[in-house]
Amino acid sequence: MGFADIFKKSFIEGFGSTEMGFKEVLFALLITAFIALYIFLIYRVVTRRTFYSKNFNISIAILSVIIAGIILTIQFSIVISLGMVGALSIVRFRTAIKDPMDLVFLFWSISVGIICGAGLAEVAVVMSLIITAGIFLLDKFPVVKAPMLLVINAQRTASMDGILSRVEKHSRYHKVKARNVTEDNLNMVIELRTDKGNEIVEALLLEEQIKSVSLMEHDGEVTC
Repeated sequence: MGFADIFKKSFIEGFGSTEMGFKEVLFALLITAFIALYIFLIYRVVTRRTFYSKNFNISIAILSVIIAGIILTIQFSIVISLGMVGALSIVRFRTAIKDPMDLVFLFWSISVGIICGAGLAEVAVVMSLIITAGIFLLDKFPVVKAPMLLVINAQRTASMDGILSRVEKHSRYHKVKARNVTEDNLNMVIELRTDKGNEIVEALLLEEQIKSVSLMEHDGEVTC
């Protein structure tokens, strides 16, 4: 028997030497399920003000239990582990992750399944508590308020300089994002920062040549 055969035999025997009884397996799956339920609740609370997908939330919770079951299974046999790798390698996930926080919860769920499946439930619990604290603490940090968009629809003969002077009078910052001039109409989109939205709208509506004014704000990402 050569060195390669000896190494192969010792590796296989060592890999399959892990002994876990039914109680240990059941405990690992139950603690994973409890932590998965905790992740489910935290995701629901964090996304209460944004687009919430119940199907995605259920998926990340169930994913922890599935991963834990896989980790527990492959500890008993190298043959099963190789089979799992081959089976999972053909899986293709095509669902786009629209929110970076969804990606955080997805990796959190997978990590809990792996850690609990490896028999380190204490690590999974402590990690989950630290992640929760980090999410809520970082969410309290103030961010720059997103700028507003002022959409103006006026007659072609309206003065752009006159419009901009009124906007400048009631805003801290303004920038023309778009101009659309036709034979009869003048349309402008202005990005601005102001606490006097009503004053700007009323001041612009005093101009006879302005037909309509719309002031919009959004909760999108801020890059500055």
